[in-house]
Amino acid sequence: MFGEIKASLHDFGVDFDVYFHEDSLHASGAVEHAVQRLRELGHIYEADGATWLRTTEFGDDKDRVVIKSDGEGAYISGDLAYYLNKRERGFERNLIMLGADHHGYVQRLMAMTAAFGDVPYVNLEILIGQLVNLVRDGQAVRMSKRAGTVITLEDLVEAVGVDAARYALVRSSIDSQVDIDLDLLTQRTNDNPVFYVQYAHARTRAVARNAAESGVDDSDFDASTLTHPTESVLLGALADYPRVVRQAAELREPHRVARFLEELAGHYHRWYDSCRVIPLGEAPVEPVHRARLRLNEATSQVLRNGLGLLGVSSPERM
Repeated sequence: MFGEIKASLHDFGVDFDVYFHEDSLHASGAVEHAVQRLRELGHIYEADGATWLRTTEFGDDKDRVVIKSDGEGAYISGDLAYYLNKRERGFERNLIMLGADHHGYVQRLMAMTAAFGDVPYVNLEILIGQLVNLVRDGQAVRMSKRAGTVITLEDLVEAVGVDAARYALVRSSIDSQVDIDLDLLTQRTNDNPVFYVQYAHARTRAVARNAAESGVDDSDFDASTLTHPTESVLLGALADYPRVVRQAAELREPHRVARFLEELAGHYHRWYDSCRVIPLGEAPVEPVHRARLRLNEATSQVLRNGLGLLGVSSPERM
């Protein structure tokens, strides 16, 4: 099963440098090492035949059992060992992704962080992801483990393709429930957000090919010739890209990049409809044509960079 998981992730464009097996923490003695460290810090005590961690000293609503009375590690024991393992390997900031149904687990993990002498929300950062709903024909695709109707990642990729699946998952904030319209994501229309952005990139490449055939190049361009209102808007959007990426990284919100790309694609399409890169008919190539080609290439680069950050392809033709 683990091999199948790795294969599914690889096909989805996700390859981890290290896969860490939780059972190795118990087999290697890492759990006992973590408990001993907390014992030395004075935060472990024995009661009712079990080993407890005084998490109430650090804001938790009750102390937590670490080793149960039968000698087996409780659920949190693996978290203690894993966190300490990462800290001892030199990681200053650890990020953990939890599902919405584990929201109540945040406080005890932060208490664990403080018990180790670290700073909650600094040395440990927890992201809470919401549920994903699939919609087909306007109706939610019902999922039930009991009935065996579970939608897998492979099912999603098979239905809409890797690019559309990745883009659909990343364009919404993890704080909000994600609704994925399977019918919409297979349409080649502007209503499909991934098609809209990818088509903008493909259009920039078509413009570049046509410009080359028409003898237009962007050498020695004069940016002052870009005076059309759509050009000012497009230039402003391009200039905002570094800020968007930086903020997306700082806030752990990659959806900001996807939303930016959709806005940029819209600005580009409107510019494309208003401004010619290639002279009309037999008219000569003018400085404005060279400047517009450079603007076209800049837009192409930013679209390609942004899609690349999201792990989505940038097609040359569509």
